[in-house]
Amino acid sequence: MTTATQPLLSVRDMTKVYPARRRGSAPVRAVDGISFDVAPGETLGLVGESGCGKSTTGRTIVRLLEPSSGSIAYDGHDISHLSQRELKPLRREIQMVFQDPHSSLNPRQTVARIISDPLLVQGSSAADARRRAAELMELVGLIPEQIDRFPHEFSGGQAQRIGIARALATGPRLVIADEPVSALDVSVQAQIVNLMERLQQELGLAYLFIAHDLSVVKRVCDRVAVMYLGRIVEIGAKERVYTAPAHPYTRALLSAVPLPDPAAERARERITLLGDPPSPAAPPPGCTFHPRCPKAQDKCRSEAPVLRIAAPGEARQVACHFPEAA
Repeated sequence: MTTATQPLLSVRDMTKVYPARRRGSAPVRAVDGISFDVAPGETLGLVGESGCGKSTTGRTIVRLLEPSSGSIAYDGHDISHLSQRELKPLRREIQMVFQDPHSSLNPRQTVARIISDPLLVQGSSAADARRRAAELMELVGLIPEQIDRFPHEFSGGQAQRIGIARALATGPRLVIADEPVSALDVSVQAQIVNLMERLQQELGLAYLFIAHDLSVVKRVCDRVAVMYLGRIVEIGAKERVYTAPAHPYTRALLSAVPLPDPAAERARERITLLGDPPSPAAPPPGCTFHPRCPKAQDKCRSEAPVLRIAAPGEARQVACHFPEAA
């Protein structure tokens, strides 16, 4: 039973390493020893540039990918090494919403079958599963009478609602949302974000919200974890991360977010990062961010920083030898 002090999800030193694809090449450390918690009912945002390991993190947590090392605990129980058979009961508890709604839905199945499949796998009767699928369609703002249509008959936003309904079918407590709005038009993004917020309030869901759009993350998340090259470089309460970022990478990401006030947009400092992110198959020594960091010093090139408390009296952590003053 979850207590008030026990996280719903606890990830410790998790890595995901892909073996070398050809002789002479190096393995790829897509996720490189990350740790974080998600509390019941909380939304933790996981942000960073493309290729930093965000999606791999989400897929590893739900065990679509196997972790190379470290631990994943759900509700106090280590699920890192459970077999797929042992994981089956937990599939009810942890579900995932994917980035591209149409590619994540089987085009040959009706909406009824797509939403009810998780229930059928868990042992529900066909009649009960169909009835529940119709209820879920209504819950996510779709017309239940369209239950026998196919995915191609729906818009992108409607298709993502179907994906959300499928994820909710088994009554999960934790949803991993992997870029759930990035493939949608801006106006539709707002509708899906509103839907996810309402569902969280009504159902008591916890979210791991993976995104690269920091404006969306600011709206929906309670805390934010910033990833760079497979590692978390800053994690803390949203207000602190957004108003006083401690890591140079976080500052650079936030400086690129458009501001609604044209005068403020013109006046603020833009931080331009040097070059492209290094390959996770050949990460730089020391701090992996140092080749692009405007503040890099000799220590950064030789010694990897560890996550530590950013300032006395706060829970935010930063992995930087020379963090910004809070």
